[in-house]
Amino acid sequence: MQHRKQALVVALTFAALFVPGRPAVSQTPAATTTTIRIASLAPPGSSFVKVLKAWSRTLEKETEGRVELRVFSGGSDGSDRDLIKRIKDGKLDAAGVATTGLSMIAKELQVLSAPGLLTEDAQLDRVREKLDAKLQKMIEDGGFKLLAWGDGGKNRVFSSSPFAKPADLAGKPTWAGKNNAIGMAYAKALGTKPVRVGASEVLPSLKNAALEVVPASAMSAVAFQWYTKLNYMTSSNFNIIVGGSVISREKFDELSKADQQTLLDTAKRAASKLDEIVGRDDDRAYQTLLTRGISEVDTSANAAAWDAAAKTAREQLAQNGVYSKSLLQAVEAAAE
Repeated sequence: MQHRKQALVVALTFAALFVPGRPAVSQTPAATTTTIRIASLAPPGSSFVKVLKAWSRTLEKETEGRVELRVFSGGSDGSDRDLIKRIKDGKLDAAGVATTGLSMIAKELQVLSAPGLLTEDAQLDRVREKLDAKLQKMIEDGGFKLLAWGDGGKNRVFSSSPFAKPADLAGKPTWAGKNNAIGMAYAKALGTKPVRVGASEVLPSLKNAALEVVPASAMSAVAFQWYTKLNYMTSSNFNIIVGGSVISREKFDELSKADQQTLLDTAKRAASKLDEIVGRDDDRAYQTLLTRGISEVDTSANAAAWDAAAKTAREQLAQNGVYSKSLLQAVEAAAE
């Protein structure tokens, strides 16, 4: 269960596509209903449920009962990596996952979360629009179909002790996540000591000083109470938590062309609405942290040092084969 909390906040971003809803009722007894088994780590009763139920009702209505969702929510199916494994094993049909889950389908998709590369929503939107065909092909080559992209807030650097530049963090134990190439590369580029533990171990590790630096979104820091052991956070973010909702290509192909399009259209509409909620809540969480005594670190004063560390991490990821140099350059160009 180490990954359960780690995936939870990010999974909220994609929950609009995974709603427990009433089974679709066919108006024609002879009609065939296709059931899509979908897993979400979003907790029941969350603030996103209204959006989820609206999406579910719309899908059922627009397919006239031909497509229904059977939802597994609240983390009952493990981490996002576990969800992808279960889809590949034929035990699920679809899921909402974060970057680590997407990397199991196509590892090069991690370029979208490369440190310092895409830090603003507009940049990320431009890249996904301009490189849509390339990104879609990666996912389809992995045996999946993308239903919709989803974002989970902006990652910042938090610390229990004062800092202004990367050098101030040198040697400090830093959370690098588990199976997280991005987190590991960035921790090393900052000159810190990477610590690979699950999200559920972050708070205990902060309490006993086994961790002193935590890259995280404001939403995560608030939701998991990490901020109670952290005192400083950067004013700027080093990436955006990227993920998406995916369905196995085999299951997607069971639907008629018309129902495929309806599934995609309704998923994107719901995801767009949810992105608004996530952006709003992440901003609110940041302001909440400020009011609770977290000091803001103005990174603009040492922008060159922070940019250099991010660039080092990006280049190291390319050298390690996480993504190609050519793809990195294509994303850089598309972001402009």
